[in-house]
Amino acid sequence: MLRTDAVLADPRLAEAVGRLGRPIVKAAVTDAQELARQGLIGPAEVAETALGSLPHSATALRPVLNATGVLLHTNLGRAALSEPARQAVLAAAGATDVEFDLASGERAPRGRSTVRALLARVPAAQAAHVVNNGAAALVLAATALAQGREIVVSRGELVEIGDGFRLPDLLSSTGARLREVGTTNRTTVADYAAAIGSDTGFILKIHPSNFRITGFTGAVGVAELAALGPPVVADIGSGLLEREPLLPDEPDADSWLRAGADLVTASGDKLLGGPQCGLLLGRADAVRALARHPLARALRVDKLTLAALEATLTTPDTPTRRALHAGERELRTRAQRLAGVLSAEGIPARAVSSRAVVGGGGAPGVVLASSALALPEEFAVLLRQGPTPVVGRTADGCCLLDLRTVAPEADDRLAGAVRAAAGERGRRAGTPPRAAARNQAPERPCT
Repeated sequence: MLRTDAVLADPRLAEAVGRLGRPIVKAAVTDAQELARQGLIGPAEVAETALGSLPHSATALRPVLNATGVLLHTNLGRAALSEPARQAVLAAAGATDVEFDLASGERAPRGRSTVRALLARVPAAQAAHVVNNGAAALVLAATALAQGREIVVSRGELVEIGDGFRLPDLLSSTGARLREVGTTNRTTVADYAAAIGSDTGFILKIHPSNFRITGFTGAVGVAELAALGPPVVADIGSGLLEREPLLPDEPDADSWLRAGADLVTASGDKLLGGPQCGLLLGRADAVRALARHPLARALRVDKLTLAALEATLTTPDTPTRRALHAGERELRTRAQRLAGVLSAEGIPARAVSSRAVVGGGGAPGVVLASSALALPEEFAVLLRQGPTPVVGRTADGCCLLDLRTVAPEADDRLAGAVRAAAGERGRRAGTPPRAAARNQAPERPCT
C-alpha cells in the first residue's frame, strides 16, 4: 500500500490541500487507507476514495438553497449577501486599513468608510455606530443611557425575539429598570407622561415586528413621545433604512429619526440585506456616548462584517430586495418552465401558486404572492440530504419549493437537486432513475 505522503502527492489531493488545509485531506486519506486494509477497497482506489469523502470547504457549514418561501429565514442565516458584499469580504480577509490611515501612517477611526456609507443612506442621522447584532444595539443603549435608571416602555411592546430570549430580560440584565406603562393592547401619551420622572433614562419605542395585535388597540407614535422631553430610543427591528412601498407598515430609520427619535436601532441582516450586525443611528452626542462606553469594545464588529455592510449600503440591490420585488408573472413562468422540464423526465413535479413571507421578525401578516414547484412530500427529506441541500416546506402532502426565495440564476441548480433526489428515491425503491419517463402511466403529482 502506498505511504500517506505518496497518496497526498496525487495532484488532485495536493490541490485539495491548498483549498482545505493538510489536516482535513490527510484525515480523509488515512480513513481511505483503513478501508483498504480491511479489504473494502483496493489500494489503487485510496486516492479516489479520499477525494470523494472530502468536504465542500474547511467549514462544516453547508450552503443550501432556501426554497421555503421565507425571505429571511433565521435558521438559514437570514439575508444572503449580494455578490459585491461577498467580494468585499474576500478583499478584507487579509491585512487591511480597517483602523489605519495610509496617508498619515497613524491610527484612524475603525470602520470609518462603513459609517460614512450608513450616514449617506440615512440623511436624518447625525452619527452612526455598528455592533454585532440588533439585540446588542439595545443592550449598549440601555447600558450607556439608563444603567441604574428607568426605561419607560409600553407593555404591548415587550416582545420575545426568538429562541426564548425576551426583551424585558435583555434590558433588565443591563442594570436598567423597566417602567411598564399602558396595557397589552392600548397605551396612551398620558400613560407615558405619568411615568416620566427624574429617574427616567429614556423612553423606549419598540416596533413589534414579529406579531400583530388587532381590534381595540392604541399605540403612541415617535413624534408624540419626543414631545414629552426625555430621550427617545426607537427599535425598528427589521432594518429598513428608508421607506419600502411594498411594506407600508414597516417603520424605517430615516422616518423615525425625522419624527424626533434621538436614537434608532436596527438589524443589518434583515430587510437591509446585509451581514448580521446591529445599527445605531441618531444624535451625535447620543451615538458618541454609546461608542465610547467600555461595553462597545465587547460588542464591536470585525473587518469582514464592516466590509460586507459597506458594500450592502453602497450597492443596495441585494438578494433580499430582489426576492421582495420579484414579479408574480416571472415567478409563475419560472415554476412552469421547471415543472415542464422535470415532468418530461418522469419526475412528478408541477407548478402551483404559493404564498411567501418576509420572516426574520419583519412584516408580520404580509403575504407575498408566489409560485412553487410541488413534489411528493418524501422529496423534502431527500432534497435536504442531497449533494446540493435544498430546504423547502411541506403542506397538504406536498413538498413545496417556493421560487420567490430562489434566485433565478439558481434554477438550474434547483433542477439538478430535484433530479438527484428523484434518482435517490428510485434507488431506494429499486426503480431505475429514468423508468418513470418510459412508463405509460407516469406517477401522479401530489395534490
